[in-house]
Formats: sequence, structure tokens, C-alpha cells
Amino acid sequence: MCPLTRKQMIAAELFGYSYAHYENHLGIGNVRFDKLMPDDVDIMKRSEQEGWHSSRLAQAIEISEEKVELWQRKYREAKEIVDAPTPAEAFRRGIRHSIQHAVEEGLKDKASIERLITQICYRAADFGFCLDMEKKQLSDYSEELREETEYDREETKRILQEGLEQIKKGTG
Repeated sequence: MCPLTRKQMIAAELFGYSYAHYENHLGIGNVRFDKLMPDDVDIMKRSEQEGWHSSRLAQAIEISEEKVELWQRKYREAKEIVDAPTPAEAFRRGIRHSIQHAVEEGLKDKASIERLITQICYRAADFGFCLDMEKKQLSDYSEELREETEYDREETKRILQEGLEQIKKGTG
């Protein structure tokens, strides 16, 4: 999908960097981007495959044990985004996760809305980065981006069923 490897893209997602920022730090002697972050991705993968205890994972990636669950979630989400079948679906998944996190943290004031907008802009930048690398344009994915999701279809079905039940009860 992009000139970055899958592991580098997962590292960018996991550590909160845009793909362009990550790529700009490769091959210039920055050990954090060239080695340390990809090594943490390998550790996360192995931990998941082998079902490590949280204390072992915490020690391996040098975080507090309280943060292990968050890191596991971030890793799963990163893989879901990076492994999307198309750049448009990766964008959609990234936006979905950004919104879910914003809602969980409390989307309650101007500052929280601005933080969400910034995250959406980062997602758009990553989408653009991938489009550039594939020599594609946004219009190439226009139809896919406008497709209804499974959630949309299920929600429409639920609303229609509720409406039918109200009609049957004579309340609609």
C-alpha cells in the first residue's frame, strides 16, 4: 500500500506518527525509527501469538503493567488499519478508531473537538501519502468511500423493524 513496510506502518500507528513523518525519519541514523519501534512491533506480535502475561509484555517493551491493555488495543487497531484491503478502507478504519477514542475520552468541549479534528486530519494525510505512493487519486476511491457500511445497513434494518412494529401496534 505504501513505501513503508507493514511493520513500519504498524509502528507509525502504534506510536502515533503519520506515515510521512515516519518515512522522513528512516535511513538517517535515527535508531528509534529504524530499529526500536519496529522491534516493539515484533515483541507485540510475539506476545499476541504466544499469549504472554501482561507483566512479561510490560517488561519487554518497557511500559508500566497498567498500560499493557492499552498497548494491546493500539496494536490490534494498528493491524486492522494497516491490513485493510484498500487505502480507502484503511482511512475509514482509522477515522472510526479516532472517533471511538474521542467519544471514550469525552467529546464534550471545544478542545476535545479540536483534538478529534486534528486526528482526522492526520488520517487524511496518511490516506494522501498512500495515494501518492500508489500513483492514485482520491477520485479513484470516491465510490468506495461513499459506500454504506455494515453498520449503516444494520441500523437502517433496525429502524425499519421498529417502524413496522409500531405500525403493527397501531402507534406508527
